[in-house]
Amino acid sequence: MATMRDTTINATLLSHLQTWQGKSDTLSDFLTAMPVAALSATLDRDDPAPAAGTALPPLWHWLYFLPHARQSEIGPDGHPQRGGFLPPVPLPRRMWAGGRLRWDATNPLRVGQEVQRTSTIQSIQHKAGRSGELLFVLVQHQLRNAQGLALTEEHDIVYRSAAQPGEAAPAPQKPPLDGQAVWSRSITPDDVLLFRYSALTFNGHRIHYDRKYVTEVEGYPGLIVHGPLIATLLLDLLRRSLPGAQVATFDFRAVRPTFD
Repeated sequence: MATMRDTTINATLLSHLQTWQGKSDTLSDFLTAMPVAALSATLDRDDPAPAAGTALPPLWHWLYFLPHARQSEIGPDGHPQRGGFLPPVPLPRRMWAGGRLRWDATNPLRVGQEVQRTSTIQSIQHKAGRSGELLFVLVQHQLRNAQGLALTEEHDIVYRSAAQPGEAAPAPQKPPLDGQAVWSRSITPDDVLLFRYSALTFNGHRIHYDRKYVTEVEGYPGLIVHGPLIATLLLDLLRRSLPGAQVATFDFRAVRPTFD
């Protein structure tokens, strides 16, 4: 198994990376209908065609404000090269570790709106775990439409050391309410589902669609299901079970990778 080279994060390097704390970036985007229709099809929903004024389902804002790095700026893992808004962390494995979201029920995001997103790096923390070094970057996003603040999101990004030869995959964990769920739905993630979600979110990270790369370079046993896709499926289950319910807050944390 090949491994990607990484660098030990010493006090000097950590201090340099932490100079990114407080950095902000502001983008604008139009909430167009096509991505909403495409995600609806990807989640196997029979929704009416979206039109101007259609409320955006919770977490579907991830279809917008997508990265537009040029092909020459893409790194070996399929992500844009390190640096720019996010710090140039030398640890090779990068994943979405969780988040916390707060919606303003009186000001929903809707198809047809122009929305501004302001992103700020809140903190950069270094930890050493059993599987090597970890660096956590906390980014806050605030989304505003013409009526004002509509959504505040805290996004946790984790960077990890390269896999070591013979390193075992994390052991599966049972849900805390295994067998006692009020609602449930079984979904088997396959290559097509993962590829379609990657395409919709313009996510070039090869761990989600390139089996040779994810197993031979990053050392995982299979394609990794996107953390945001799992979160979206959880709230999609709520929408199927309680049509019309409004989500005010949602917190989630990735405990371990989920594979196809």
